[in-house]
Amino acid sequence: MSGIFKAYDVRGLYQTELDEAAAYKIGYFLPKLLNSKSVLIGQDARKSSPSLFQSLRAGVLDAGADVLDLGLSTTPYVYFATNHFKVDASVQITASHNPKQYNGFKISTTNALPVGIDTGLADLEKMVETQEVVKAEKQGECKKVDAKADYLKFLSGFMTDFSKLNVAFDASNGMSALFLKDMFKGANFNFLNCEIDGSFPAHSPNPLEAEAREQLSSFVVKNNCDFGAIFDGDADRVAFVDEKGQFIQPDYIISLIGKYYQQKGVTGHVICDVRTSKSTLSLIDGLGFQSELWKVGHAFAKRKLREKNAVYGGELAGHYYFRDFGFCDSALVACLVVMNILAELKEKGIKLSDFMKTIVKYHNSGEVNFKCERKDEAIKAISEKYASGANQKFDFDGIRYDMGSWWFSVRQSNTEPLLRLIVEADNKEDFDKNFADLKEAIQKFC
Repeated sequence: MSGIFKAYDVRGLYQTELDEAAAYKIGYFLPKLLNSKSVLIGQDARKSSPSLFQSLRAGVLDAGADVLDLGLSTTPYVYFATNHFKVDASVQITASHNPKQYNGFKISTTNALPVGIDTGLADLEKMVETQEVVKAEKQGECKKVDAKADYLKFLSGFMTDFSKLNVAFDASNGMSALFLKDMFKGANFNFLNCEIDGSFPAHSPNPLEAEAREQLSSFVVKNNCDFGAIFDGDADRVAFVDEKGQFIQPDYIISLIGKYYQQKGVTGHVICDVRTSKSTLSLIDGLGFQSELWKVGHAFAKRKLREKNAVYGGELAGHYYFRDFGFCDSALVACLVVMNILAELKEKGIKLSDFMKTIVKYHNSGEVNFKCERKDEAIKAISEKYASGANQKFDFDGIRYDMGSWWFSVRQSNTEPLLRLIVEADNKEDFDKNFADLKEAIQKFC
């Protein structure tokens, strides 16, 4: 069972790492961990989800707590329902963007606050591995619950007139398909892979993979769409392509969200992950917000947003968080917010690709991954080489050093055995040289 408790959630290969026995124990100890008399549970459509749900539910009931069964759900829908039903514990059964053979649990507590490795998962792991199961004298009860109508009503608050936009949505055969066709009605809305299927027959449920976006990009170009949006498996992440089918790096979308709130007269803190482009940071600061860099991952981001009472936040991975949504991430809210801006651009005759050129000012590598066995040694060596020349240093999640005309970030993945590098520079010469130097430095340890 060791290894399934990650920084942000519980996740692993079904049967090989995560199985029904583990699900039962997690269910049993969860009410005790979160001091909750009931646990709300949603699930994605992976083939292993029903069986894991049965075991998770059995564990909760044997602990004497009740189960609120939300059924098929997106992860943000579980967050919404956590607040809607005022429960102190909830679980979404999902492996998010991972391939079909994986599954896992995203656990939240009161007010949909995430439970990460530093805020409960480590304690849960210890309980599961060391404590005995003693069934409660009175077993809990299970009842089905539904908040779909209320959730759709909430989402409608972000909708304006989108009738002039020609849009393509790719649900990736994932859980966003639960809501997309209810939200968007009209001939101008096109739906790809909107049949929920946990085997993901069309493509990977990870919108950051170029191959996963090929179908959407082709459709957008062929059908003269203004843009395309693609969702991950559990609909807490979204990525966009412009009218040319070109991928828009997700941290640039943080800028568009800033324009939405600035137009509504709302300013304040914006939390960005440590990999965020200077193009985005300078733009949102220029709009009157206060940008702040923080750790990668929803379990860290949501707590920082609450601490700062931030208006919103965003990540390079395509997570976007909103104070309007209880400081949680929602791909559908993010999509609606962006569509507000794109509808205005179309009214002015401005294409998305042209607008993005006004935002993106620097040469950026995007995130480059290295399979590296000696990750700590690599980061230490790079730190020793560059620290003395840095104008600004962040070391709360790997390292990010601002070197003046360029900056870089090197960090370990919290979900995969990878070292991740980003380099951004004011000019191409600085970019080419420093990107090559850093790649060479990392490869010495791989």
